[in-house]
Amino acid sequence: MSSNAELMRSWGTTLLRVTVGSVFVAHGVAKLFMGFTNVADYLSSVGIPYYTIAAVVLTLAELVGGVALILGVLTRFVAIVLAFDMAVALITVHVKNGFFMPNGVEFPMVLLAANLSFVLSGGGAAELWRF
Repeated sequence: MSSNAELMRSWGTTLLRVTVGSVFVAHGVAKLFMGFTNVADYLSSVGIPYYTIAAVVLTLAELVGGVALILGVLTRFVAIVLAFDMAVALITVHVKNGFFMPNGVEFPMVLLAANLSFVLSGGGAAELWRF
């Protein structure tokens, strides 16, 4: 493969990484402003164990993980955490609502696939700290 094609692929991955990171930051900030108690109450209602701890971990994973994706810091490791986040969301919340948005599997499935892609191929160009 030509070096130009590889460079374009790497920057394409970077574009996806920054976009996905931005989505996670937005969701993490929303949960932060919602408050850990409200997030914990929701997690409890969908059957998540240790829902108070899970609320803190989930909020921080999305917020800090999103920032890390944007910056390209430990992308593969962060992507594992965020992929797990999306897998749990799919199983506990979205799968019973069918495929389409707003509550179906469509959007979390795309985020799960994007994160698994980062796990397999890395974060592309302009990563600050590779893993």
